[in-house]
Amino acid sequence: MFFHKKELQYHSKPDRPDPLFAKQLQEVLGGQFGEISVALQYLFQGWNVRGNGKYKDLLMDTGTEELAHIEMLTTMIARLLDGAPVGDLEKAAQDPVIGAILGGMNPQHAIVSGLGAMPADSVGNRWHAGYIAASGNLLADFRANLNAESQGRLQVVRLYEATSDRGVKDMLSWLIARDTMHQNQWIAAIKELEEKENVVVPSTFPRHLEKREVSHVLFNFSEGEKSATGRWASGPSIDGEGVFQYVQCPEAYGGKPKLKPAPPYIHDTPPQDLKRNDNFSPPPPHLM
Repeated sequence: MFFHKKELQYHSKPDRPDPLFAKQLQEVLGGQFGEISVALQYLFQGWNVRGNGKYKDLLMDTGTEELAHIEMLTTMIARLLDGAPVGDLEKAAQDPVIGAILGGMNPQHAIVSGLGAMPADSVGNRWHAGYIAASGNLLADFRANLNAESQGRLQVVRLYEATSDRGVKDMLSWLIARDTMHQNQWIAAIKELEEKENVVVPSTFPRHLEKREVSHVLFNFSEGEKSATGRWASGPSIDGEGVFQYVQCPEAYGGKPKLKPAPPYIHDTPPQDLKRNDNFSPPPPHLM
């Protein structure tokens, strides 16, 4: 059950309207790493937890807070769109300042959403559920959450640097701080699960069923040997199950594949026509 309070979690009021920045702000609302994504990602992860422990509560707490962030951003976008000149554009464009704003404004803010926010990113791509990860494995999901918060905080910081509006900066400063907490909490939860299980996901798969001879081998497929200098190339493996090895020139284990010809009703090119004919000579130029 959810309850909605009419008060915002934090202030969401710009100093002045700015339709161009409203368009940019759409990214951290409806982009891949925006608030819609993390809200639904955490909620679906929480709903899918089979039990009622601290991890479920952590997910539900954070997902619900992200809904509040969606409301803050949609409010800010609507206020940034206040007074946007959407009438006689030809007349408005005579003012160079207004013309510049109109040139960068998302026209769908006027045509589609009625000067309101949309579930879309900064270039108009609609949000879609493919952005979210909810696998049922909490360690895998918490790592996805850490990435989402890292990318999201990076984008909010870039937007903070891109505006001089004190009201917008104030709200973004709040979101940046909450992203700091969320990164910290997911790191803490990841470390806790790694101590209980292992660093490799899933930890429940019997290790003897994998090809153990290559479980901790770094194959170098690049020119040079710079990758050999990392922690991942020598010494005990992070999962405690082996020792890192480094291979400069990896061999091919599989051999050349040979496929059976397709049946006649598929109408592929016959295999004999794909072979090189050493006796073939091109026709004379005047016949080409």
